[in-house]
Amino acid sequence: MTRPLGTPVTGRAPEHELVGRAQAGDVAAFEALAVIHAARLYAVVLRFVGDGREAEDVLQETLLRAWRGIGSFTGRAMVFTWLYRIAVNESNRALERRLRRRATVPVDEEAVKVPAPPHEGPADRAEQRELREVLELAIAELDPPYRTALVLRDVEGLSTRDAAKIAGVGEAAFKSRLHQARLKVRAAVGDTALVAAARG
Repeated sequence: MTRPLGTPVTGRAPEHELVGRAQAGDVAAFEALAVIHAARLYAVVLRFVGDGREAEDVLQETLLRAWRGIGSFTGRAMVFTWLYRIAVNESNRALERRLRRRATVPVDEEAVKVPAPPHEGPADRAEQRELREVLELAIAELDPPYRTALVLRDVEGLSTRDAAKIAGVGEAAFKSRLHQARLKVRAAVGDTALVAAARG
């Protein structure tokens, strides 16, 4: 993107002002808008793709698509909702490409963290690590619509209303997807726990 001549972005301009300037072709305004949301966008993308380098690539593609499509932003949704929807779509595209390559889903250590309780021993740490890996794998194996629901609601902590908007579905449909996703994850974790118990 070539930076056009124009008024430099200084301070923290209101988002609606940045959007208007970006729609007029001001790259600096769009970059300022992206900076506001980049860290959170990266975090949600990372939870989808589970790999830091791939998350960076997906984030760059997300911002590129957002820049190309800024003219179509009408302001009916919040800026972060619009950007998140693009990020979710790009994350799901990345996962679909990975599935087509029949590659396993890598998991980044930063993607999902289970805090360690104080004074835990080696056995406790190993158990926590195993549980985290099981949870990560269960989430990674969900179909994109279910993974989207689970990550946005349970991992990112968005409200059902906001998460449904980002997913592009009604609240009732979103709740159904979230319920099914939770059932699938619980089943996967439960099955693994039963196998581990049987081995013990």
